[in-house]
Amino acid sequence: MNRRAMLAMPWALELDASESAPPAKNTDYVLVHIDTETTGLQAGYHELIDIGVVYTDRMGKELGRWYKRLMPLHPERLDPGAQKVNGFDAALWKREGAWAPEKALADWIAYEEKTFGKRPRLRVAYNCGFDKSFLDALYRQCGREWSENYTYFWFDLPSMAWALGYRQIRGPWVAEALGVQDEPHGGIDHTGITGAEVNVRIYRKLMEKAKA
Repeated sequence: MNRRAMLAMPWALELDASESAPPAKNTDYVLVHIDTETTGLQAGYHELIDIGVVYTDRMGKELGRWYKRLMPLHPERLDPGAQKVNGFDAALWKREGAWAPEKALADWIAYEEKTFGKRPRLRVAYNCGFDKSFLDALYRQCGREWSENYTYFWFDLPSMAWALGYRQIRGPWVAEALGVQDEPHGGIDHTGITGAEVNVRIYRKLMEKAKA
């Protein structure tokens, strides 16, 4: 893209500077299936308390996984609805060794760099706008840029299901329609890693359907 075209599209300056566009021909992607748990719905006010990630190749073969509980800076902002979903309790998280956000993010980045090197990575999520908003807030809080590690593309599982003719939107409905095992709902057994695992199961089934 030339400079004149970039000036006509200010958002392109940021994308070019971050070099976060996917490679033009490289299809050896690592898919980063992400699920998060939070203290509420408002990113930047509410915070992450749990991140689960399962890594696969394009066909859904598992390549690795990463999971951490995070201790929010403002646990007093916990929304009762969020607590009902994920069972967050500050005292429990502290007893179980929840990590500070900066430490958790540094560990996550180090894990990916050690495990996957320079292989391009694409993020996959269910309701990716929600996860993206909280992860963007985490990166900003820690003084990091997500474009260090990812392209700006996300794969959204409901959109993929919709393209194959499924009109369900909520995760449990899609899981049921596809005949895959859902995750626990409500309480401390509902975590980022259980969410990432069911997302992978949904992704694999969608890939099977797409090939049929």
